[in-house]
Amino acid sequence: MARDKVILLVEDNPNDELLTLRALRKNKISNEIVVARDGAEALDYLFGTGKYAGRDLSVLPEFVLLDLRLPKIDGSEVLQRIRAAERTRLLPVVVLTSSDEERDIIESYNLGANSYICKPVDFNQFVDAVCQLGLYWLVLNKGLPKY
Repeated sequence: MARDKVILLVEDNPNDELLTLRALRKNKISNEIVVARDGAEALDYLFGTGKYAGRDLSVLPEFVLLDLRLPKIDGSEVLQRIRAAERTRLLPVVVLTSSDEERDIIESYNLGANSYICKPVDFNQFVDAVCQLGLYWLVLNKGLPKY
């Protein structure tokens, strides 16, 4: 898979983070993965603030894997801020969460999520889901041209 394409993983649960990283590696997805452990850190990365002040803002992730239940700033607000900013409004965002509540699904799509995936409980199903995600977003999907 394309190595130069960065993935932003926004996940506060260390077990889910490890599981996602293992699933990506097991599927030979060797892209750089930036992990933000709360919503504020995700926004800092995307907008070059806080500990990410001064980073090259021309490098946007190929896509964002976003959990909804996050400390500091929840995933819905992160998604809302991504869509509100001109530079990031078209950035693909995949909600990857344990919630299968209809209101969360509807709200995520209303806020501009490109996809909504419930985390499978079974590890093998989770690995397969991440494989499909990687295949689609990194190989099959035609992203926006880089300016």
